Order: sequence, then C-alpha cells, then structure tokens
Amino acid sequence: MCLPGLVMAAESYRVPRTEWGQPDLQGVWNFSSSTPMQRPAQFGLRQYLTEEEVAQLQSRSAARDEASDAAIPGTGVDEAYNDFWIESAGLGRARLTSHIIYPKNGRLPTLQESAFRSVRGQPPQRPVRNAIGANFGTDGPEDRPLSDRCLVGFNAGPPVKPSFYNNNLQIIQNRDHVAIIIEMVHDARIVPMDNRPHAAAEIGQWSGDSRGYWDGDSLVVETRNFNGLTNSFSALGSSEDKHLTERFTRVANDRIDYEFTIDDPSTFSDKIVGLIPIYKVAGQVYEYACHEGNYGMVNILRGARVKEQLGDQ
Repeated sequence: MCLPGLVMAAESYRVPRTEWGQPDLQGVWNFSSSTPMQRPAQFGLRQYLTEEEVAQLQSRSAARDEASDAAIPGTGVDEAYNDFWIESAGLGRARLTSHIIYPKNGRLPTLQESAFRSVRGQPPQRPVRNAIGANFGTDGPEDRPLSDRCLVGFNAGPPVKPSFYNNNLQIIQNRDHVAIIIEMVHDARIVPMDNRPHAAAEIGQWSGDSRGYWDGDSLVVETRNFNGLTNSFSALGSSEDKHLTERFTRVANDRIDYEFTIDDPSTFSDKIVGLIPIYKVAGQVYEYACHEGNYGMVNILRGARVKEQLGDQ
C-alpha cells in the first residue's frame, strides 16, 4: 500500500536488485514518525489528512518549538528529554491519520476476555511483559520492564513501532537469508529464505521464529513462536498465540513501506494492520551496548532497599 501522491511514482519505480536478482532492501532505515499509532476519533474512517490539516499541524508544531526556545532553561532532571533528544518525522504532504489502517476506524480491536491487562496504578505481576512504563516493582530485576533489563527495546517489537528515539533498523541480505537489525537493545532477527519449516511450537523466543519469502518485489516475513513473555501489541495481551506478517516494499530510492498484520485471537477480536513509511539514512547503526556501564538497574534496586530501611523517617 502506498500513500497518495506516491502511487504513480511507485508504479514506475524500478526496484534495484542484488547480485542474486532479489529486490535490494539493504541499508539503514529510519522509522521515526509524528503520526499516532491509533487514529484520533475526529477523523473517523478517514485514512489521510487534508493539506489544510497538515498545514495546521505544522503551524502548531512550529509554535510549540518557538515557545520552547523562548523558555528559560531549567536545571532539573525535567530537562533530560526535550525536543533535542526526541526523534520525530516531518508531516509530509500525504500524512496518515494513524499508522493503524485496519480496523477501518484506525483503532485497536476490542480485547478478548482472556487478554492479560495490567491494572493501572498496580505493579504488574511476574512475568513482566511490558517493555516500558511506570508502577513496576522493585523486589528484583524480574519486576522491572523488559527494556530496563535490556531484553527487548520499547520500539523493537516485532512489529517495530516509532518511539522517542533510536528508531533505526538495518537490513542485510544474502542469497538465502535476510537480517533485520533494530538499533534499540541491539535486537537482530535472522530470517531464513529457503522454505525451511518453523521451529517446533514448544520453542518460544523473545522475537519469535521468522521465515521469509518474496512476493513480487515485497519481502514477506512471517513470525510465530513468541515466548509469551512480551505483550501482543502495545501494552495489551501476551504473545503466546500471536502470528505476525510483515511486508517490506521499496517504493523509492529513499523509502520502504513497512506493513504489518497481527493475528492474535487470544488477545484481540480482529486482526490489526499497520503501515509505517520508513526512510533511508546516510549513516550506520552503532552498537547499542545496553548493559555496558549501565548502573541504572543496580541503583533502582539499591534505592528501593534504602527506602525500605528508612521507613517513615
């Protein structure tokens, strides 16, 4: 699926080929976005913004930036994550109203009764499935979110989802495999392309078990065998029964349309289809090294023990 204004260009675009004759998707790509994952209610079933709405949003964004620049700099920790650090993408001339394009209202389907859902204001029970969030326990590292433990990044998925920063992925190809490397928490999926079967259902993995094939010029990656220790999507459900299908379609020299479909009957009453345009980066992905010199986990737990000793003092 291509955005309006790019359909004709995509139809005439000739995808470059590797030495094996496969579509060449290699390189570093950025999936930052200013588009919400779920569609704001005022847009109803409409998938795209009008030019007037884009202009209004651009004006509001510029006004916020100007107000931020005019503010007197503070000295507290609230200055840690200002606009300098947060990645976001330009609105463009054909911006989606949401990344979710199915259901048609751009919203998540209703939850099944069996879906695991954290209770707001209460620490999630072990195992913690959320990648990030508040109100987590401090008895041990097992009570912390998955990104604190450097197990799964909060944008890595799969599927990948735009977040505050580190929205980069790298694709490497050879004849029989595709590697998809996510910058956040150095997640790497090695996707066989040789028609081998999936691993046995009993073998669960954090990022699932992926197999790929070519559908015309699109790379299709089907992933199952998630270990159930992550959410199905967003902060909802668990991943035991999740089946993920991703499509990577190069529509221009500097752009891939990334589409994902989540089928998880244990969590959602319907499938979820999302579309995220990702753009070529003139650079490389560096080692994330999540645990190298990272004293955060130790100090979180140490602070909790000190708080317990102090009691009501």
